[in-house]
Amino acid sequence: MRTVFREDHELFREQARRFIETEIVPNLHAWEHAGIVPKSLWRKAGEIGLLCSTVPEEYGGSGGDFGHSAVMIEELARVNATAIGFTTHSEIVAPYLVAYGSEEQKQRWLPRMASGELIGVIAMSEPGIGSDLRSMRTGARREADQYVINGQKTFITNGGNAGLIVTATKLDPQSRDLTLICVEEDTEGFSKGKLLEKIGLKGQDTSELFFDNVRVPVRNRLGEENQGFSYLTHQLAWERTIIGIRAAASVDALLDETVQYTRDRRVFGKPVFDFQNTRFKLAEVKAQATMLRAFVDECLGKAMRGELTAEVGAMCKLVGSELQGKLLDELLQLHGGYGYMSEYKIGKAWVDARVARIYGGTSEIMKEIISRSL
Repeated sequence: MRTVFREDHELFREQARRFIETEIVPNLHAWEHAGIVPKSLWRKAGEIGLLCSTVPEEYGGSGGDFGHSAVMIEELARVNATAIGFTTHSEIVAPYLVAYGSEEQKQRWLPRMASGELIGVIAMSEPGIGSDLRSMRTGARREADQYVINGQKTFITNGGNAGLIVTATKLDPQSRDLTLICVEEDTEGFSKGKLLEKIGLKGQDTSELFFDNVRVPVRNRLGEENQGFSYLTHQLAWERTIIGIRAAASVDALLDETVQYTRDRRVFGKPVFDFQNTRFKLAEVKAQATMLRAFVDECLGKAMRGELTAEVGAMCKLVGSELQGKLLDELLQLHGGYGYMSEYKIGKAWVDARVARIYGGTSEIMKEIISRSL
């Protein structure tokens, strides 16, 4: 047992692993072809407490901590279940509601999110703005007791299944201040674009979202006006640590699979593992994966103790995503031609991992954040 985890975390891991092996793994291929995961899976996961594990029990969650979050992230990464958008829903959207939501908002939305009935998304990215969130153009104007929202979002994870959209807007187009407003799926004027075709994460329903004079009550505002950027910044440290946790778990799992593959695969009359180059490459991956795991666990421990900073979160994402890309490439090479076949997990994981250096803030943005602490 890794020291960052307690016994209750490992019991939760057993439950999560059983669910993933029985309900997710056999269906991943079909969902990747469809480009979306059925909502019925969300409800099944909610029934046994696998969603929104850090949400307090009074709002339908499990009342757990970031250790329980990490367990679910790792178990999905272990089987490369990148189609499953539980993490965005449970570890990004739900914490925004817990941290900044009114009591009425928490009671209205969190129990349905924990049960899997309501799927949450965070709508920040827009066409053409990249990581510069303050330059977004989606605007909201106040009319009496309503906000009227107009704009467009893109690259939205869970966009196809979205039921609750935490939307970043501007009340003043000339300002760089942001305001978060919650929009429900059935609101007039709100619509979803087609699912976006990506080179990886093919089962993840990523889409554009459109707001055409969408009217929502002022009570749907999350937190205070013009404080959205500070809310986003505060939450991003954990969101970036999530990417590092997923990266480390992915490398660990694919290393184990590659060791077994090279023992079983024979060329020139002997196992691939028996070639010194193979053993040396695997040894390098093992050493770097162990180093990554130690650092990621340290970052997770900081998050669990409330000590995680923006700089540490950025470092976790930077080294995690960069090493994941480098090490999975080495492991794919050891599979030879079969590594390029989509039926092998290594090939799919290698393609899926590429976006980790982009979403959540690019590697270049992570370096900028880290450099400010020098």
